[in-house]
Amino acid sequence: MLKKITIGIVLVLIAIQFIPAEKNESNDQTFDISKSYDLPDQVATIMKGACNDCHTNLTRYPWYSNIQPVKYFLADHVNDGKRHLNFSEFTNLPLAVQNHKFEEVIEMVEEKEMPLESYTYFGLHPEANLSGEERALLINWAKEQMAYIAATYPADSLVMKRRTPPSQ
Repeated sequence: MLKKITIGIVLVLIAIQFIPAEKNESNDQTFDISKSYDLPDQVATIMKGACNDCHTNLTRYPWYSNIQPVKYFLADHVNDGKRHLNFSEFTNLPLAVQNHKFEEVIEMVEEKEMPLESYTYFGLHPEANLSGEERALLINWAKEQMAYIAATYPADSLVMKRRTPPSQ
C-alpha cells in the first residue's frame, strides 16, 4: 500500500512539471516610479536587490523556479507582492495612493517586515539582507518623495478618498 502511494505521489509530481505558470517578465516601464520621482543610484541598487523581484514587472527567477510546485508558489508570491505595490505601475496610481504607498514603504522597512524573511531563507538573495544603513537610506528616500509630493501638489490631492461600502 505504501509503495502504491509513493508511486502515485511521484507520478503527480512528474505530471505537474508540464503545467505552465505565468512568469512576471513583461518589464513594462510605462508608469515606472523613476518617471516621476528621483531614484538615486544607491536606492535603485537596494531596490533591485531587495524589492524589485516581487514589486516590479520584471522578476529575476532563480533556477529552482522551474520546478513544480515551487513555480506556483513563486508566481503566487510575486502576484501578491505586485498587488500590494508595483513600482513599474506606480505613476499610474492616483497621487494620494502614491503618497500612501510611500508611507507604507517607510512603515514596512522600519518594522523590518520587508523584505520578507522567506526571501532570504537558506542564504538565498543575500543582497536583500538590508543593513541598518540601507534601511535608513530607503526610509529617508521615501520621506523625501513624500515631502516632494506635499510641496508640489495641493493638499486636497493627497487625501485618500473613503471607500463606500457596496449597496445591498
